[in-house]
Amino acid sequence: MFIFPMLLEQADKPFSDGRYIFEPKIDGHRLILSRSNGETRLNTRHNNDVTAKDPELITGGTDMILEDGELAVMDPDTGIPDFELTMQRFQSNRLRLPISHVVFDILHYDGSDLRGLTLMERKVVLDRAITDTPTMSKIAYIDGRGEDLWDAIVARDMEGIVPKRKDGRYHVDKRTDDFLKIINYSYVDVHIAGYRKGEFGWLAHVNGRPAGVIELGVPPTHKQAFYGVAKSIITGEDRDYVYIQP
Repeated sequence: MFIFPMLLEQADKPFSDGRYIFEPKIDGHRLILSRSNGETRLNTRHNNDVTAKDPELITGGTDMILEDGELAVMDPDTGIPDFELTMQRFQSNRLRLPISHVVFDILHYDGSDLRGLTLMERKVVLDRAITDTPTMSKIAYIDGRGEDLWDAIVARDMEGIVPKRKDGRYHVDKRTDDFLKIINYSYVDVHIAGYRKGEFGWLAHVNGRPAGVIELGVPPTHKQAFYGVAKSIITGEDRDYVYIQP
């Protein structure tokens, strides 16, 4: 059984509000765990089956359960989710970095659809359904004091916070202000030092050193404007790239 997960609406800045609980935002990838007729399935938010990749999560328990959470690999030194380690684990068929499935919602339990319940009613069921283990645990949250949690998240250089309305219902595959996200962004000056021939990509430099290729999130109008400017500042090229004045 699979249900496309509820998505998070963006908010600009942290706030405190007694109508909300506030959870840390886990820097991993979304994971939907379902168990029915004795079979456990694991799916990404796009319904890709990753059951074989995470055998640690294949356990027994109550039938007809559907959990929504985040899969992460924790930095062994800090205990903080590490996205790069998570992607290494996700992309490899051999690498077995220890994982943590942090569960923040439950949508079905013991034959009942819970999506029409309020968030806090679902949390009560989640407490009953899930026993914390080294590989699976319920997410912690703080009641009302979003700015306090934000300060703690920023101090630890974590990804952000997720405010959720206590009376919020679960809406499939759409964004509402019942679930919000506030990101602890990091900023850096990036210089474009060239571009890739063929498939689009900017060569990025940070502090004068190569830092990779930017290929996503660039609108067509920006690409067109860039190519117009780049023609006059080309400094060289090779088989794969054209180089420009940064």
